[in-house]
Amino acid sequence: MTTVRLHRVELPLEHPFTIARGTKTCQRSLIVTLERDGVCGYGEATEHAYYGVTLDAMTAAVERCTPLIESYQFGDPAGLWDRLRPALEGEAFVLAAIDAAAHDLYGKLAGRRTYELLGLRWERVPPSSYTVGIDSVERMVAKLRERPGWPVYKIKLGTDRDVEIVRQLREETTAPFRVDANCGWTVEETIKNSHAFKELGVEFLEQPLPADAPAADHRRVFEGSALPVIADESCRVEADVDRCRGSFHGINVKLSKCGGLTPAVRMLRRARTLGMKTMVGCMIESSVGISAAAQTLPLLDYADLDGATLLARDAADGAVVDRGVVRLPDRPGNGVELYDPTPALSDVAVTLSAPRF
Repeated sequence: MTTVRLHRVELPLEHPFTIARGTKTCQRSLIVTLERDGVCGYGEATEHAYYGVTLDAMTAAVERCTPLIESYQFGDPAGLWDRLRPALEGEAFVLAAIDAAAHDLYGKLAGRRTYELLGLRWERVPPSSYTVGIDSVERMVAKLRERPGWPVYKIKLGTDRDVEIVRQLREETTAPFRVDANCGWTVEETIKNSHAFKELGVEFLEQPLPADAPAADHRRVFEGSALPVIADESCRVEADVDRCRGSFHGINVKLSKCGGLTPAVRMLRRARTLGMKTMVGCMIESSVGISAAAQTLPLLDYADLDGATLLARDAADGAVVDRGVVRLPDRPGNGVELYDPTPALSDVAVTLSAPRF
């Protein structure tokens, strides 16, 4: 029988992190442990106000589907994902955490790395960007200086001084930039900014318009932008990939939003078939979540997997992102092991258990 354990953790950030939608100083996460025959697999789901995701709701969702997990004759994680999806409709973050834990456990039981079991080879994997959140220009410059030597930087924007911010940051490094407006621009702003940013060494724009903007607006940006445009909030689930064709040049897949590694791999393969660029991003999360997302690197053109580097303390040992280079530990599965005792457990964090855990 597969048993389930949950840990609530609070992950303090090294610096306050600001995007167009707000600021946070810590990240609250739920770590899901699946155990079978003394072997543990780990997955993570972060609390996220924008998507209405809370620790209490995620905990209740896992407890609700625990009998389905415990009774599953453990095999291919995709089978468990298919089994749980109807019970977790609208609970993509929880489904993603369980799916990541299932892949980690499956790989550990098989003695193989997850990306190998997905039919991938660790060749020509792209580097990860490092993210600089919105702040005063002086503080954004200081944050960039704290992380020298990264091959590419992702700049969070969505202010009335975006071009000036990028111009100031450009004086600090020759590395390429990627900019993410987090739905903060209009069509006109996007097209105008794209020309200025192209001259400043920006590679692409990520989700400039709100996801619910009219399709015609997305197409206008697609046709008028001087830079490629990558979908983020506009590409949450598998059906969105085909809808993004002709409105975006590529997609940014996040495991938490689509429901896990199982659908993420399908989305990335579909995008490549359509001739679109592929990227996997992350939340601010521990190495549990980053290690799961890193298994997709052989399918990617771009990667944004710096979430754990933004933390003051991590909850686990796993994939390491060092100046953009992603290194997996020499362990099977996703390569994750929780720190024991977990240093990221806060005073208010608790270990939860449901019946029969």
